[in-house]
Amino acid sequence: MNYAQAESHLLDLELFGMRFGLDRMRKLTTVLGMPQRRFASVHVVGTNGKSSTARMIAAILEAHGLRTGTYTSPHLTGFRERIEVAQAPIAEADFAAALTRAARAAELVDRTLESDDRVTQFELLTAAAYHALARARVEVAVIEAGLGGRHDATNVIPSKVQVLTGVALEHTRWLGPTLSHVAEEKLAVVPDHGCLVAGELGPEADAVAERVAAERGARRIRVTPEAEAEVPPLPRAPGAYQRRNFTLATAAARAFLAGDLDREAVAAAAQRVSVPGRLEPVAERPLVLLDGAHNPAGARALAESTVEVVGSRTLVGVVGVLDDKDPAGILAPLLPLMRRVVLTQPALERALPAAVLRSLCGQLAPRLEAEVVRAPAAALERARALAGADGAVLVTGSLHLVADLVRAPESRASAL
Repeated sequence: MNYAQAESHLLDLELFGMRFGLDRMRKLTTVLGMPQRRFASVHVVGTNGKSSTARMIAAILEAHGLRTGTYTSPHLTGFRERIEVAQAPIAEADFAAALTRAARAAELVDRTLESDDRVTQFELLTAAAYHALARARVEVAVIEAGLGGRHDATNVIPSKVQVLTGVALEHTRWLGPTLSHVAEEKLAVVPDHGCLVAGELGPEADAVAERVAAERGARRIRVTPEAEAEVPPLPRAPGAYQRRNFTLATAAARAFLAGDLDREAVAAAAQRVSVPGRLEPVAERPLVLLDGAHNPAGARALAESTVEVVGSRTLVGVVGVLDDKDPAGILAPLLPLMRRVVLTQPALERALPAAVLRSLCGQLAPRLEAEVVRAPAAALERARALAGADGAVLVTGSLHLVADLVRAPESRASAL
């Protein structure tokens, strides 16, 4: 396969949906020669902030002289964005070669499965990522879990450090109805004698973390808010929530290296690291910010950081949400910051109708001027006009909405 064929092959697998369990993934990596055992790894799980924290850990370790790789999700413009070596996406040819190799292995695995079972899109992509990272001879890979942890396809790595970015209710159909259930699923990635790095979790999740660490003889490193005072400037990753993520990343890098960090190296990593689609500035007049916050916890963190980044500018929102999310929980912390809001719809069948969002806005903020522009690009242009050159526009509610605005028009969208 060439790169275009590799992307198309992955997109075609979305028709078969997702399935949990590690049996297929273990078979797949066995056929590939266990590539995930050819580099050290850090496993990042949590409700929000996983991609940012993973990128930051890799940047810090890279600044300390290690050849690093990352595997994150989702992507904005193309699947190869998910696999980085030395903080840059792998080449299209390398991605295509890895996907081709993994697809051939998947054909062999599929023959061993029941007729209604097969290797999933995420499993195939994860296996290709491990193969590509091993071929690139990275010394350490920072791996972001896709959903949960226990049954997530990423959970076949012998991780040296496990990082929990936080716990909030999400995907309750699969992870369970309470914070304790969600924490259990995520913390299942902690192996015997592991090293768990986490910030403040709240009493329910914290109790689970304490018990899991004790049962598995794992070392637990607590990261306190006071450590944020030592975070160097993050010019390409602004906002309070990114400072919290960097604090966690610093602790994880220190745990991985089992020693003190070089302050100049940490500062250099802070200067360089960036996270596409997370409070990302893409224009100046007006200031346009893209953030994929898609759950209430993420929206609250975004609201806190938006005040800091936008300052005194008049803020106009562009909001689109998927129908399996909590739209009221997303809107509630953000609407008070906005002078006006334009409601739109990501280019997916499961996008929540913009008219429903408008109705919610009427209930949550009856004095706020809200209008509907269903096409994301047109919604952004309308918001820019409303904000004026001296104002600001915040696009949020879904990473799929952000992807719609940065992806080439002719590209196929990924639903996952």
